[in-house]
Amino acid sequence: MPEYSLLAVSSAIAVLALDRWILRTGLLRRRSFWITLGFLLLGKLVVNGYLTARPIVHYYAPYYLGIRLGTIPVEDFLYGFAMLGLVLICWEYLGKRWRSEDRGSLSSAAGSEG
Repeated sequence: MPEYSLLAVSSAIAVLALDRWILRTGLLRRRSFWITLGFLLLGKLVVNGYLTARPIVHYYAPYYLGIRLGTIPVEDFLYGFAMLGLVLICWEYLGKRWRSEDRGSLSSAAGSEG
């Protein structure tokens, strides 16, 4: 498999594993995530489509599969998924941790006052 394709697939699988088995946020099972991803992909079609159609950005053929959606290599969509997924999964996980730490500090502070 070409290098760019391998990295794109690997990053998407890593994000799936991170959500499912490591941080266990369940984010990828939510409809809101997929709606957000849809908006991201619309923006990617416009911006990346322009950059690859001009051509401002070039892809070296031996490093990717050569399958394109319009002018955009399919691997770019996997990277978009991986980037958005990674950021939102970390945001969700850290937000839950911070909220639980805040509750813990509030309950210990309330207990020490009484």
